Amino acid sequence: MDRATLIHPTLPGHRTDRTLLVSGSGSRVRDAEGREYLDASAVLGVTQVGHGRAELARAAAEQMTRLEYFHTWGPLGNDRAVELAGRLATLAPDPLSRVYFTSGGAEGNEIALRMARLYHHRRGEPERTVVLSRRTAYHGIGYGSGGVSGFPVYHEGFGPSLPDVHFLTPPHPYRRDLYSGADVTEFCLAELRDTIERVGPERVAAMIGEPVMGGCGAVVPPADYWPRVAELLRSYGILLISDEVVTAYGRTGHWFAAQHFGVVPDIMVTAKGLTSGYIPHGAVLTGERVAEVVTGDQGFPVGYTYTGHPTACAVALANLDIIEREGLLANAAGIGEYLGGRLAELTELPVVGEVRRLGLMMAVELTSDRATRRPLPNGTGAVADALREQAAVILRTNPYALVINPPLVLSREEADELVDGLRSVLVRTGPDGHVR
Repeated sequence: MDRATLIHPTLPGHRTDRTLLVSGSGSRVRDAEGREYLDASAVLGVTQVGHGRAELARAAAEQMTRLEYFHTWGPLGNDRAVELAGRLATLAPDPLSRVYFTSGGAEGNEIALRMARLYHHRRGEPERTVVLSRRTAYHGIGYGSGGVSGFPVYHEGFGPSLPDVHFLTPPHPYRRDLYSGADVTEFCLAELRDTIERVGPERVAAMIGEPVMGGCGAVVPPADYWPRVAELLRSYGILLISDEVVTAYGRTGHWFAAQHFGVVPDIMVTAKGLTSGYIPHGAVLTGERVAEVVTGDQGFPVGYTYTGHPTACAVALANLDIIEREGLLANAAGIGEYLGGRLAELTELPVVGEVRRLGLMMAVELTSDRATRRPLPNGTGAVADALREQAAVILRTNPYALVINPPLVLSREEADELVDGLRSVLVRTGPDGHVR
């Protein structure tokens, strides 16, 4: 029935194998045949508090019996949306105190792009429409969010894409060939400045970026990158949009990655960990400076059907309670350090080029040649398949790396299980990417 009816994202049509998951608890999930797997990906970097949390099911059920759904359009609203907005305003760094709710990260980035352009338009600069992004960035697959995503696959065959988007070199120290021997930050700053001047500062509305690039494989920028980018953007009056869809709500060991890098954006987009995936939800945060312009006398003219969904807000509140009560920010930092240390042991293997991490956001970069840092010619898919089939560990991949974003409740024993399973596969992986 799956093969006959369901379209799977990214799955080639020739593949007929399926693994159907039916239950989960903590950091583990089970398939329809009863086999248990370690979820080393938190599904898609989502389930911060782990699977099967009855508290979140109760929060949803209790809210549904009170008020299952109402919107926040115009003067109408609901108490749970107000309560969650207030909670987020206390957790977020100043001055991010205004909240717009969505149903996910792509929707959030669509709103952020609209806010940025509308902000300049209403301030008398309608020519500011250009958005700067980075190659290999991922911001979703909507028209706007896909338009600023920097992978060719999201553009080829779907054009024309969102106009007025310019892509920059990402800060990826492992890919040293990108910078012609220059310092990574210096190269990226020079390129950013040159692009702004070439396009015209008076035409640039915003730059959007993930604090740590997730789809590209947990790429952590140099420590001075974001502070210097933010300073340069401010000097030109350009807004900074931070895509924290993956990094927010404890993934990096902080509520928000902005707190790690010491940079507060003008607009911050969050989703995923807000509800740990138990129900779709997202939140866009901004400060009063932007909010008062994009609301103003005319109001913000864009609304989703499920903006401020009370059941989603109730689940989010319960999820934030669990993160606080169980100290999952500290666990992400502590277990992240332990797991990162264990993963670093894998760099002795010829096929492992680098291990990267921040908190519990990690990647193992695979290579066919450590000296040249060439990626595996056939990608990392075969390694992930072998890991799932032979070691019962599920993680995500991109063409270059194995992406590891486990639930924040991961234990040391599970961390060891993950590394041991990964080693058992990588020691049999050849430079062609095939597992012997």
